[in-house]
Amino acid sequence: MGEEKTTIAFDGGESAAQEKRRKQKQQKKKGAVVVVMGATGAGKSRLAIDLASVFPGVEVVNADSMQVYHGLDVVTNKPPPSDRNGVPHHLLGMIDASMEFTSRDFRNLAIPIIDDILSRNGLPVIVGGTNYYIQALVSPFLVDDVLEDLHECSVADLSDLKDFDVSGGYERLKEIDPVAANRIHPNDQRKINRYLSLHASSGALPSNLYRGKAAEKWGRVSNFRYNCFFIWLDASLPVLDRYVDQRVDCMIDSGLLNEVRAIYNPSAVYTRGLFQAIGIREFNDFFQSYFANKDADLRHKLAVSDVLNSNDDKLKNLLNEAIGKLKANTRKLVRRQRRRLHRLKKDFGWDLNYIDATKAFFFLWHVVKNLVMFKARYWFQRTCGLNISVRDNYSFEGKL
Repeated sequence: MGEEKTTIAFDGGESAAQEKRRKQKQQKKKGAVVVVMGATGAGKSRLAIDLASVFPGVEVVNADSMQVYHGLDVVTNKPPPSDRNGVPHHLLGMIDASMEFTSRDFRNLAIPIIDDILSRNGLPVIVGGTNYYIQALVSPFLVDDVLEDLHECSVADLSDLKDFDVSGGYERLKEIDPVAANRIHPNDQRKINRYLSLHASSGALPSNLYRGKAAEKWGRVSNFRYNCFFIWLDASLPVLDRYVDQRVDCMIDSGLLNEVRAIYNPSAVYTRGLFQAIGIREFNDFFQSYFANKDADLRHKLAVSDVLNSNDDKLKNLLNEAIGKLKANTRKLVRRQRRRLHRLKKDFGWDLNYIDATKAFFFLWHVVKNLVMFKARYWFQRTCGLNISVRDNYSFEGKL
């Protein structure tokens, strides 16, 4: 008699290969989206539009917290229609400038738009430098949702704290709970106030929200709402700094001062709505002096853009100082954005496809573009099961 073979079954067991195949199937069921991230000035908007020239069905979903607002197109550096090459853009310039627009608001507006694009077999390309917007969108867990459910900080508790001093809130939060402060944007006044109110009413550290179930879910790779191909477009800091300075000069030439003059309000609150944008508060001292000029006729004759060439040394110096502040604050923003991206990759395990676009600033954009297209093609084949072939152009042979 031949030797009888015995098969041993392990209930509930799963090999590594089986687990990998199961996760791949789960991922394929999710809609595929491209997410273009990176610091200010790295070329995100340009790359998103270039993707549309290579992949069919691309529609751009803006994820910049200031570009969602209507107005100040130069200040917020919105891509003008002439540069969009007919590519549909969503959530660009549609929110009233005075409204508060949170990451939850962004998520709730963006999801139906993305789902609609996917239902038409299109390719949503999410692009923007507001990383916490993207985190709120791709992760089904949002910190604001937990804050709503906290028993320790009820609506009554918050109403009792209406006189609580939250001036200089972000710096205060850093002293109380640096971990929580590091997780939110310094201009997210609504969340800063809520964190401070939570601490004042209960003594609890806001960062404790990220323990247990929250820590397992928020922004973790295994729990993304979509099947995401992340592109991290970057360049060396010296190159980005030079580009930022040049871009600010171009923005001045393109009418930034006239935009800020049109909305200038000496009693403006720079922590709400569009007034949070870099490029407004920096000119406060200049416009205070500009409008304080008792010679109304001179003020009307002297356009804001002509101040730099005028004989008014005081105004000229104030304007130069304001432009310097704008450049410095934009460079700080670049560093803050890069730190957050490093953290997403290192601490949260996001698979960010890092693209060094330094060469693009030396007239070699095609090198950067080709590298991105190669990586995107490989990702779609490996992750989504789509065969993207190279003919005269890339095309999808499959269904998203």
